[in-house]
Amino acid sequence: MTGDRAARATLTRIAETGDETMGRVIAAHGAEAVLAGIRDGTLEGVDDRRAAAWRTRAVGADEPEDDLARYRFVIPGDPDWPGQLDDLRDARPIGLWIAGGGDLRRACARSIAVVGARAATAYGVNVASELACRLSDRGYSVISGGAYGIDAAAHRGCLAGPSPTLAILACGVDVPYPAAHQDLFAAIREEGLVVSESPPGVNPTRLRFLVRNRVIAALSRGTVVVQAAPRSGALNTAHHAFQLNRQLMAIPGPVTSEVSAGCNNLIRLGKAVCVTSADEILEQVGQAGDDIAPIPRGEVTPRDLLSLESKRVLDAMPNRGAMGPAELALKAGLPLPVALSCLGNLESGGYLKREGNGWRLSAKGRGR
Repeated sequence: MTGDRAARATLTRIAETGDETMGRVIAAHGAEAVLAGIRDGTLEGVDDRRAAAWRTRAVGADEPEDDLARYRFVIPGDPDWPGQLDDLRDARPIGLWIAGGGDLRRACARSIAVVGARAATAYGVNVASELACRLSDRGYSVISGGAYGIDAAAHRGCLAGPSPTLAILACGVDVPYPAAHQDLFAAIREEGLVVSESPPGVNPTRLRFLVRNRVIAALSRGTVVVQAAPRSGALNTAHHAFQLNRQLMAIPGPVTSEVSAGCNNLIRLGKAVCVTSADEILEQVGQAGDDIAPIPRGEVTPRDLLSLESKRVLDAMPNRGAMGPAELALKAGLPLPVALSCLGNLESGGYLKREGNGWRLSAKGRGR
């Protein structure tokens, strides 16, 4: 089996994910020439140690016909290849293995990465799920890594809405890791996409998790970190988003919570924008002026609608007993005619009661 697609599929079994040297030689010579050069020992521009390692792996690499028959393999130049991955330059994936029937490029065109701690708190899980559901309702796909905690909550929240969710794995798309998420991955394949640089059958490693994070960051318009301890892997995704000039956002958390320390620090250092809702996230990634988030405000009460002068008169009133207009005007710092006008308005509004030649607070007026 020959051709660029087959050669790239084979090279995913030879090179580690994110190998910039492999990306560079493919860009220079083409995948077919690189594969041939690895096999016959004629590949130029690669140190001997790396070339020998690739050649050893090439001997054990099976032909990709079975893999390509079972799974889609999207490569640069395909109609559904997301062009934003080209921002990774030499670290761009050789290709992406996909399980699920959706269009990868279309799903990533309006997408937000929602990531965070595996050991998430109930607060973090609730926030991630709610944000993802709201984003899905607004027509945005949600990208995450399929892990426990925040990732799983984000996927499930998006599945509750109409937009697809994408799980970017650090293992083959046929490897359910973590195993407890087998049903979740099945639901994602049905409604969205399971995606990986690693070919089918490959198990995850710590390094592959970290390298995978650059793909999560590159595919999305922006990354939201919901919860992260100071050494959380989610901060690695945040680093990639920052380096790629993607919008980086973080959810603030309690200062007493270790699992929110990473988010709070991103905000403190000015690397991430503090966000608390889907509206605020879309304000950051949407078109300028099109997605302005409303400013949260408390309930407007009748007292809020009083004039400034009336508020000053009300504040000058004693809690007990009555006070005459001249004394009130002096205490409120207002001319007597202005104070008299305010007293009449406050009486008609039910804030004051007339008592002899003065006024006193009513029950409504005491409700300060």
